[in-house]
Amino acid sequence: MNKQTSIDVKRTAALDKPATQAFTAIDSATPAEHELIVRDQRFDRNHRTPRWWHSGDPVATAWYNSVSASLPRGEAFFIDTMRMFRDSVPAEIAAEMKAFTTQEINHTREHVAFNRLVSDHGYNVESIDQGIQAMLELTEGRPKEFNLAITIALEHFAAIISHHLLSDPRYLEGADPVAADIWRWHATEEIEHKGITYDVWLHATKDWSRWKRYRVKTLIAMLITRKYFGNRIRDAIGLLEQDGYSRRKAKWKLYAFLWWKPGMMRRMFFEWAKILMPGFHPWKLDDRALIGKLDSPYADAVMPAE
Repeated sequence: MNKQTSIDVKRTAALDKPATQAFTAIDSATPAEHELIVRDQRFDRNHRTPRWWHSGDPVATAWYNSVSASLPRGEAFFIDTMRMFRDSVPAEIAAEMKAFTTQEINHTREHVAFNRLVSDHGYNVESIDQGIQAMLELTEGRPKEFNLAITIALEHFAAIISHHLLSDPRYLEGADPVAADIWRWHATEEIEHKGITYDVWLHATKDWSRWKRYRVKTLIAMLITRKYFGNRIRDAIGLLEQDGYSRRKAKWKLYAFLWWKPGMMRRMFFEWAKILMPGFHPWKLDDRALIGKLDSPYADAVMPAE
């Protein structure tokens, strides 16, 4: 990492809002004075990341490469979806949306560069990008609240994965240091902005009944997470086949990695499943301490809000 510029976006207490904006006081669990910090990190483009950059393990490498290849188009979708609501939310939420958008733009830039390194090692990841595009085409013409619910589901999935990446060093142990730094940086900001899409949802659906809000959010969370996770498995298996694995062996190895050792999917399942519960909010898991792991050396770099 060679650069950091930061935008410090803080919430004011929800009780200070006009009554028409008091939804956060009732439903949002986002901590008061929570900060979104844009860290403009650019990683070493001259660093030669190994083909099997994660511990010399093609299986671990294939999983993370599959996720990375899916991110640029996915994050562009999140940005486009949030922009649909920017003129209809309170000012403090709009400020957080701006920081969220900048964070996601930076993530996309760095993962595009990372994916280029993966391609340079001879992997074909274009089909993964095309698969994400085909999936997102299914959202065209849908109500914007539908696309927001998809964004909530995928941001929650990302936040739970990020929590495990930062809280348990086993998941990135032995990884190439530059590649590991990319994932830790990305995970930090995923945790940091995990509540903003849901707070926009609470505002956008404030005229819905609680039952309708719960039903739409829950059904979409189950459907889209299952599809996204299934596609990541499919694409990771495809990458392993490019390494010479048979499909059967690739599937067995990948499932063992995800569900047994180190078993992130097994360990995170119940945390993910909280999105299916009434009264869910991402910040009911308050893991801000994990953000501090990355930010602690840069405390003096925080700039005033624009």
